[in-house]
Amino acid sequence: MDDLPRAAEIEGELRARALAAGAKERRLRARDVEPMKATRREDAFSDPAWVFELKYDGYRLIAGREKGEGVLISRNGNDLTPTFPEVARAIKGLPYDGLVLDGEVVVHDLRGLPDFGRLQKRGRLTSRRDVARAALELPATYYAFDLLAMEGADIRGLTLLERKALLREILPTAGPIRFSDHVPEQGVALAETVREMGLEGIVAKRADSKYETGRSRSWYKIPGLRTEDFVIVGFTDPAAGRPGFGALHLGRYVGSTLTFVGSVGTGFTTAVLNSLGARLHKLEDPAARKPLAGEVPKARSSHWVRPELVAEVTFREITAAGMVRHGSFMRLRDDKRPEECRAEEEDLSPTPEVEKSPDRAIKFTNLDKVFWPQAGYTKGDLIEYYRAISSWLLPYLADRPLVLTRYPDGVEGKSFYQKDAPTWAPDWIRTATVWSDSSDRSLNYFVAENVETLLYLANLGTIPLHIWHSRVSALSRPDWCLIDLDPKEAPFAHVVEIALFLHSLCEDVGLPHYVKTSGSSGLHVMIPLGGRMDYDQCVTLGELIARLTVKALPKISTIERTVKKRDGKVYLDYLQNRQGQLVAAPFSAREKPGATVSAPLLWSEVDESLSLAHYTIESMPKRMRALGGKDPLAPVLTETPDLLPALEELMGKL
Repeated sequence: MDDLPRAAEIEGELRARALAAGAKERRLRARDVEPMKATRREDAFSDPAWVFELKYDGYRLIAGREKGEGVLISRNGNDLTPTFPEVARAIKGLPYDGLVLDGEVVVHDLRGLPDFGRLQKRGRLTSRRDVARAALELPATYYAFDLLAMEGADIRGLTLLERKALLREILPTAGPIRFSDHVPEQGVALAETVREMGLEGIVAKRADSKYETGRSRSWYKIPGLRTEDFVIVGFTDPAAGRPGFGALHLGRYVGSTLTFVGSVGTGFTTAVLNSLGARLHKLEDPAARKPLAGEVPKARSSHWVRPELVAEVTFREITAAGMVRHGSFMRLRDDKRPEECRAEEEDLSPTPEVEKSPDRAIKFTNLDKVFWPQAGYTKGDLIEYYRAISSWLLPYLADRPLVLTRYPDGVEGKSFYQKDAPTWAPDWIRTATVWSDSSDRSLNYFVAENVETLLYLANLGTIPLHIWHSRVSALSRPDWCLIDLDPKEAPFAHVVEIALFLHSLCEDVGLPHYVKTSGSSGLHVMIPLGGRMDYDQCVTLGELIARLTVKALPKISTIERTVKKRDGKVYLDYLQNRQGQLVAAPFSAREKPGATVSAPLLWSEVDESLSLAHYTIESMPKRMRALGGKDPLAPVLTETPDLLPALEELMGKL
């Protein structure tokens, strides 16, 4: 904060320092950089002329700030900016024009260590919605280890330590971009520590090295465990009692020739033996053996496959004959092409691809079971209603904790609430872990973001769907303030009168506001907040509006919670705005006679003729088509009102 007033001066000082050290006045773009690559070396060493950095288990990215925007380019030239938007935003936020960084993006596990599996999950996503959600659930961190350009100065000709000294000064000390520090001289000690921690390895760099293009012996990568990626070229029959296969035959390319380098028979779980075995049998092709060079096994138990799969293997050594010795399977590398498996490792970053949709097949049961005996609606009718209304309902459920009320035998049978998603729920259904004050523990809530999830929940016998006022991505910030008009024993005409007063009050102070039926007995007036209030402030706003209503309509309205003390008045429940409280989702079916629905309304429909019974699972899809598909409540999800003037006017009315 102290530096902000002199930001331009600081930028000028750093640029002048770079030019004085020998930097060239030249613009450099991230996409035009060919990265400097390290040569593989097996043994660690110590040397005062060298520095040593951690080797991250991630994707190598050249990051740049161009025309005020952040860009992320992989080593093979793919634009991964949309894949890691949180990193791109942080690059954009750095106040240096023409900035170019070299580094590695990782996703940490719960221990704070890089987790390549989590990173792969991020790397395969292309849907903007999936990426945005993953940026919250699997946030990425960019470890910058080199500075290549800034403020129109190409500094690749400076020494490594000069570049890193500038890099340290321009990076923030917190956030998704971190400075990758180094240890001078003590490579052996660092390598030993890295092995004990189970990290990937270290990188040795000459302290005076300039930034070169391509492979260099001024940088060495030294693995903590000896690992390499190999093409799977075949497999052997399993021993008695073992599923799938016995061992994998491995190969790698020498020039353009795929060469056999040995076999690996350990490191497989039962699940891997079964799943990988099934894939291998589909790829089996006896002709695949012919192009292989090297000492290829001739045993009848060997089977050969088309070279399409890549395995990461840890091993003790590669012998003088080029064979893998004491190997153990670690994982499949779906992000890597077989052609990249050579003596020198190539780019690990993936070509972005669309993540395949999971199999979301639902086995529907008991569709003929009658759920509403008086109206004759069945479980199948409920499921078809949720299918028909899903395009209007799902926006209210997206990214929001969901509480089910299940009626396995219909509305006249027993029912129960369900907050915690069971362990046997399908993997493709999203859940979110949220602390529940009422349960005094963390719960794994369902989050319904697609029609298949919605239908799966309906097939469980779920009738009403209750949601939080806030989203998983901003739990402390409700999207709306709710005034719940609960009549209990009061006439519904009083509910309508109070709703119209609220309509007039909000119009008077300039507050946008919308209305829906509860689907039960009352109405819900909803004021969009646009995330500008926390829950305590939301309760205060609701109380202020409720008290003004009671002041104006004391004979028919009350804020008394105790039913016996309400004297037949309509209760204005503003306490529903506390964190963790729920509201029936718009378009949610209800367990009431006639299969009524929580229906969004036009204010012109709120009059003495309004009847909640008109809005049912049968009539609502027809109603929405009659409205031209326009949901009158939809702005409550997106509108951002100017709250301060409205609050001042409301306070003035007390």
